[in-house]
Amino acid sequence: MLLNKKILAISCLAMIVAAPTFAEEVMLEEEVTSALAEKTGLSGNVTLISNYVYRGISQTAGSATPQGGVDYAFENNFYIGAWASGVSIFRNLYTQTGGVEGAPNSRYELDTYAGYKNHVGNIGYDIGYLRYNFPGNYPGTKADTDEIYGELKYKIIAAKYSYSLGNTFANPQTRGTNYFELNALYPVESAGVALGAHYGKQTYKGVGAINANGESFSYSDYKLSVTKEFMEKYEVSLAYSKTNATAAYTALGRNLGKGAFIASVTRMF
Repeated sequence: MLLNKKILAISCLAMIVAAPTFAEEVMLEEEVTSALAEKTGLSGNVTLISNYVYRGISQTAGSATPQGGVDYAFENNFYIGAWASGVSIFRNLYTQTGGVEGAPNSRYELDTYAGYKNHVGNIGYDIGYLRYNFPGNYPGTKADTDEIYGELKYKIIAAKYSYSLGNTFANPQTRGTNYFELNALYPVESAGVALGAHYGKQTYKGVGAINANGESFSYSDYKLSVTKEFMEKYEVSLAYSKTNATAAYTALGRNLGKGAFIASVTRMF
């Protein structure tokens, strides 16, 4: 009976941790790969990041991890891609239980996506499909998630909406869960940097929108960033992210949505 309770607790923790990675907004972050996204052909990136934070929630419990992705843009404006990152929280949960059979033990995330990007006048648009994959064992609902998304962009401002097609990051019966975000990227040419600002609203729908303690999985997140390019193919970035997430996002005694500074170095090719 004690074993069953432990596995149930781990399953609940897994649901709050698997708050996605949209390849950090499909191709790393907008401020890192906006130039590459406009080119046709093959492009890629490799990153070392101090804390993998996605939609304001840490996926590595504050630890560093390598990341990388590859994209192919066709001349007809369609694109496909894949992106991967370490996800240590599942490994921590697995270790804590002494390797209990059936406990979640996913060590990484692999995302695949496809879409179409174009513009009408000064308005750019991007529509697509994203599949989040978290290989591993789960005592309950798997964390794998399917989303469709749409984005409109005007000059330095972009608005994006993502919609879940089924179970969302291990939360069962949450079809219709959505994420709305506003992003701004302002280049300061005299300093050779780009300043970014982000606001997002994660809204869970359905039975899984609230945990067993009555705490909502919905929240808002905010981020400010500064990015600088050097030697043409490298980017360094420093960001601060914060959320108003409830105690539903506490795992292993750590508030996964608390304010955090995030540093990264990216090599583009």
